[in-house]
Amino acid sequence: MNKLSGQTMDLVGHNIEHLKKLFPEVVTNGKVDFEKLKLVLGEEIESSNEKYEFTWNGKANAIKLAQTPSLGTLIPDKESSKNWDTTENLYIEGDNLEVLKLLQKSYFGKIKMIYIDPPYNTGNDFVYQDDFRDNIKNYKEITEQNTKSNTESNGRYHTDWLNMMYPRLKLARNLLVEDGAIFVSIDENEFSNLKSMLNEIFGEDNFLTALSIKQRHEDRILKGDKDFHEVVEYCLIYKKSDQYKQFKRKKDNSSIDEYIYSITELEPPIEKIQMGNKLVEVFAPHQYQLEKLDPSEALFKRISIRGSLKEGNSSGRFYMKHLDGIKEKYGWLYKVPEMGNDQNPFRYFMLPQSEKVVNGAYFQGVPMDKTDLIEIPYPNFLDLVDVFNNVGYEGDVSFRNGKKPIKFIEHLFTLAGLEDDANSLVLDFFSGSASTAHALFHYNARDNGKRNFILVQLPEKTEDNSEALKEGFTNICEIGKERIRRSGDKIVKDSGNNDLDIGFKVFKLETSNVKLWNPDSENLDQNLFDLQDIIKEGRTKEDLLFEILLKIGIPLTSQIEEIIVQDKVIYSVGYGAVLLCLEDEIELNMIEKLITLKPEDFEPKVIFKESGFLTDSVKTNAIQMLKKNGITDVRSV
Repeated sequence: MNKLSGQTMDLVGHNIEHLKKLFPEVVTNGKVDFEKLKLVLGEEIESSNEKYEFTWNGKANAIKLAQTPSLGTLIPDKESSKNWDTTENLYIEGDNLEVLKLLQKSYFGKIKMIYIDPPYNTGNDFVYQDDFRDNIKNYKEITEQNTKSNTESNGRYHTDWLNMMYPRLKLARNLLVEDGAIFVSIDENEFSNLKSMLNEIFGEDNFLTALSIKQRHEDRILKGDKDFHEVVEYCLIYKKSDQYKQFKRKKDNSSIDEYIYSITELEPPIEKIQMGNKLVEVFAPHQYQLEKLDPSEALFKRISIRGSLKEGNSSGRFYMKHLDGIKEKYGWLYKVPEMGNDQNPFRYFMLPQSEKVVNGAYFQGVPMDKTDLIEIPYPNFLDLVDVFNNVGYEGDVSFRNGKKPIKFIEHLFTLAGLEDDANSLVLDFFSGSASTAHALFHYNARDNGKRNFILVQLPEKTEDNSEALKEGFTNICEIGKERIRRSGDKIVKDSGNNDLDIGFKVFKLETSNVKLWNPDSENLDQNLFDLQDIIKEGRTKEDLLFEILLKIGIPLTSQIEEIIVQDKVIYSVGYGAVLLCLEDEIELNMIEKLITLKPEDFEPKVIFKESGFLTDSVKTNAIQMLKKNGITDVRSV
């Protein structure tokens, strides 16, 4: 039997394998030959000592930290969960760096959208400082005390924030599907640093936009001693790759309200001019009459030729090529044959009315192929003052630390393409009061969608004398979980849709369940007897089950069936994709039962405890029985 290593995904090895696929000649014995790589890349190498780069004290360690495997695990907490047996949603309590590492195998390339609202580093919010030696131990120590702010007097003020954010964003990118995108809220304090970081991790070419969100009224000043009153925040958006589809908003195009212009030719054209392959009739201002009338399908819509329209369609290009340079013929009209797709076999163009007017115009009839809807780009400015003013009431929980309105998050869902993907997965690893879950429930209720979430939150203690603490919430995770419960129930009640998945499985970050996977340097003298049972005291077989699933790359919400054989359990995961027996004193009758659970269409993975068999002879016979029945992928912990 092959032994499971107990480690999370080897990201360095993964990167080397990708490089090997592109340039097999540069990888020898698992090592990269940089001299060969330089030759392969030719002249596309930056060799100058003076070059543009984004760096800070600790960046190299931040990169290494993202690549360091985690020996932790996620412990199921059914008591805090809702609809455990049926839900596909996850709520994870713990340091998001370690959690992101633990999710790498099971959720690599499976997340459609990531939204995070991280600490803005304003001097009042908490910035987590990672520990390279033992980050889980560090996390447990921090959660035992009140978290501390990263004050501006700190000499490493920006550095600490960058060192916290970089490895988390690096790991998050791995989890996105190729057509996925990440959305990150921020204010002006770390905007430039965040953008530089995202440019490096996702690539400048994958930058989509920076949304400006008006969240305060300009007359509602909180601090009168400031030089400027901040009324907007930002949301940076990056796609994973070119496979991302640029989603646009649909605009009602059925109205003819803009078709109000009538052009009457009062006399024959003053001249005819050849412009390209078109014989154009020219009318001086006194030779035609332009009128505004009530809307009618027989009339024209006036379109100003400016901005992107100058080269954006055939009319714009014709005007810029043939008419834009004409001087002092203010208001002259040009009738161009065989242009447009409306009921008219021509299109009128008009020069500016005076020297003060810059842009010309053309007149379009109602298109022959006019549709009721057209697609236009979303603006990168949102005026959400009203919803931000009322956000404190959302979710029916007390949370004062930058709660985001569900209307704003739902808008981000639409930009990410969730409107066209009703089975997508959303990740928020700075989940706060769980606004993302609330918004997703609301979004699903509109179209009976099956979109699911993974939320991650550090269980920061609530502040002394806070409303949250008075209501019984000792940490932020308790607030988030209660909001999910309340908002889900309310949405089901209001919508009448009982098919919505409003549950969530709770998992908590912990050290490994397996003694040998998490050696304790202070207890090296433990005797062999202590290792007869590999599971730590206080942990269960089910705890170990979920750790194994994480380490072999099975999603935590996979279907799990328990088969009881004489008071012992066989776990069938994913309809038989993985079969596990983590019992002690296993005999051959358990193997016989396990063989009957083998799926017809594929070979399962089978996993036992190394010390779980009654005797070595039973173990040997078990392996042979499995092989005879076509099961060769047998592993142990």
